[in-house]
Amino acid sequence: MFDTLIDTTVLAAHLDDPEWVICDCRFALNAPDAGEAEYRSSHIPGAVYLHLDRELAGPITADSGRHPLPDPEALAALFSRIGVRAGTQLLAYDASQGAFAARLWWLARWLGHRDVAVLDGGWQAWIAAGGPVNAGAVSPRPGAFHVQRNDALWLDAAGVLDLVADRRPGRLLDARAAERFQGRNETLDPVAGHIPGAVNLPYTGNVDNNGRFKSPEALRVRFGAGLSGLPPQQAVCMCGSGVTACHNLLAMEHAGLHGARLYAGSWSEWIRDPARPVATGG
Repeated sequence: MFDTLIDTTVLAAHLDDPEWVICDCRFALNAPDAGEAEYRSSHIPGAVYLHLDRELAGPITADSGRHPLPDPEALAALFSRIGVRAGTQLLAYDASQGAFAARLWWLARWLGHRDVAVLDGGWQAWIAAGGPVNAGAVSPRPGAFHVQRNDALWLDAAGVLDLVADRRPGRLLDARAAERFQGRNETLDPVAGHIPGAVNLPYTGNVDNNGRFKSPEALRVRFGAGLSGLPPQQAVCMCGSGVTACHNLLAMEHAGLHGARLYAGSWSEWIRDPARPVATGG
């Protein structure tokens, strides 16, 4: 089974495999309905659509970020509805270099399902390879998903505050674009900047010009520089809302750098409390 990336050739050989569940995660933050509309127009055969706001995130609260973790029981019920069970290969794809598919990858691992991977190159790679497409919705075969939740995979704001205050070892790796990290052009959140001590590693640096993940060797160099000698188990990945941070976590796993965690609330949660420190610049 596959637990990081799958290429188009492998996927094409498993389109009719009843042990595979394919999920279309196309989404646009500035047009939340666009991904689903694209799915209904054309998608990989057998794929079900999962919406970032409705299914891959929970309700926003006064203290949360923009994409809180979904309720684990609700997420488990969703997995059962789309046919995920022990031994199922779960495959996620999008049209954004894996930015949203990686969120499903991480959520499945959080609930204990390790046979989950992202289509390398996504929708664009599938089309370029001449892969078949269908239109309209899909009726999945229900399964029976059993939760083996692992909350050691993520930190809350209190845990990150301990890290910032040197009460626990670690290094924050922020997946946002440099202009947002530095506070020069914040496009989504009401406060600009970053958490003090964080290192900026934009998720877009994990892929090549074709939107495919770089080699494990290249990614080890990239994340090794960000960690400055710390072990990967001390890495805490974050972004604006806990979505593209999962792309960095996927890249680290692909590179053999295991054990990093997610700051699930990320920047949009951090700034909910004005007492939490904020830095700007490089």
